[in-house]
Amino acid sequence: MKIATWNVNGIRAREAQLCEWMERDRPDVVCLQEIKARPDQVPDRCKLADYHAFWHGGGGYSGVSMHVRRELLEAPEFVHPDFDMETRIVQAALDNVVLASVYVPNGGKDYDAKLRFLRSLVEWVHGLRALGRDLVLCGDINIARADIDVHPKERKPGVIGQRDEERALFEALLGDYLVDVTRALDPANDALFSWWPPWREMRKRNIGWRIDYILASRAIADRATRCKVLADVGTSDHAPIVMTTSA
Repeated sequence: MKIATWNVNGIRAREAQLCEWMERDRPDVVCLQEIKARPDQVPDRCKLADYHAFWHGGGGYSGVSMHVRRELLEAPEFVHPDFDMETRIVQAALDNVVLASVYVPNGGKDYDAKLRFLRSLVEWVHGLRALGRDLVLCGDINIARADIDVHPKERKPGVIGQRDEERALFEALLGDYLVDVTRALDPANDALFSWWPPWREMRKRNIGWRIDYILASRAIADRATRCKVLADVGTSDHAPIVMTTSA
């Protein structure tokens, strides 16, 4: 199975790139963030017939979506945890596995709101664990987990996204339940960036941050054979990430 996540930074700006990439790689599940569109504003070209889709956006900014290949489920139920705000999270179940697309606030305008959202996300994740559910949580967490996840030129102690309290909440999110799959498969790679500042050819020079993740419960993570950042795809300031698992 292939599960993918991508902060598209505007679905209307990236419609052709999204369709071309999905046709090329044929992921089974796709989670998008920062779609910046209401459901009625989503381009028709993005409403792919092979997928069940749920678009959860308010228009101006934020927004997430989830796309599940029709052959996997007849009619998935897309729902939102109670702490959803600004159309930032959607979930669906595939048998005992919960899939979720999340876009954590970056904290620049309201840092306290970011921390509240993260604490609620931690509580929700560990509630699923208590129920015995497996989970694949995909999206833009807006935290560089450790210094290795930021290019040396971008390491700035105390800047939002690199603060100790944010990183502590990220580790609480993982606990001993979720695995950071990209890092687990490539623990020493210091160039796994998924977001680049949109100036001075930072993407071309690979001077960025790793803030997009696929987090999976252990039973799923143990079956992951690949989890790759696709830095060659699209013109968003983020790159897609695709996890491939064995049967």
